[in-house]
Amino acid sequence: MIPLRDTQPSYTTPFITGGLIVLNVLIFLFEISMDEFTLNEFIAVFGIVPARLSYPTLFTSMFLHGGWMHLIGNMWFLWIYGDNIEDILGKGKYILFYLLCGLAAGLVHVLLNPGSRVPTIGASGAIAGVMGAYIAKFPQSRILTLVPIFVFIQMIEIPAVFILAYWFLLQIFNGVGQIGYSNVSGGGVAWFAHIGGFAAGYLLIRLMPTRERFGRRSDLHW
Repeated sequence: MIPLRDTQPSYTTPFITGGLIVLNVLIFLFEISMDEFTLNEFIAVFGIVPARLSYPTLFTSMFLHGGWMHLIGNMWFLWIYGDNIEDILGKGKYILFYLLCGLAAGLVHVLLNPGSRVPTIGASGAIAGVMGAYIAKFPQSRILTLVPIFVFIQMIEIPAVFILAYWFLLQIFNGVGQIGYSNVSGGGVAWFAHIGGFAAGYLLIRLMPTRERFGRRSDLHW
């Protein structure tokens, strides 16, 4: 399933979401301008390495990506879900929210992989937090999704609560399945960072004041 857009209207221009996307793209272009040795050193310095944790990397790592598909996938999800969370939080609180979700995701990864010497990078944890906030605030919104049915591809509107719950369960399933394996291979996707970010976003959005005049818009989309 490939989500295309949501049905939840946004009443403000998502400058911060757009700015985060531009910043991530610019940093990635800087990454690919390096030779392989320099890039590996750059990621080792600014990515999260649990075995020798440097606390600033909990923030710097969320602006680095390991390839075009990694970048495009993350930025696509941020664009779909981020504008509405920025809308109800406002610009300043949204930046704080995004960084706190990324921080929580990074800490979960470190706590569960304390001996790992493999650098971990990506905005996935912070964006998972945005998705957790979205399911909390807009469960009745719908996501226009490309769904392959045998040899055909259909565009179907799926309730956000279903598609995001499915995504979250998939992270848990893959995370549990990778326990032990990651300790042998030393790499892989940081599934539990996604889980930590999602949970942090779900909880934080309930603690942070939001613009309640936008809070009931999701009722319009059943």
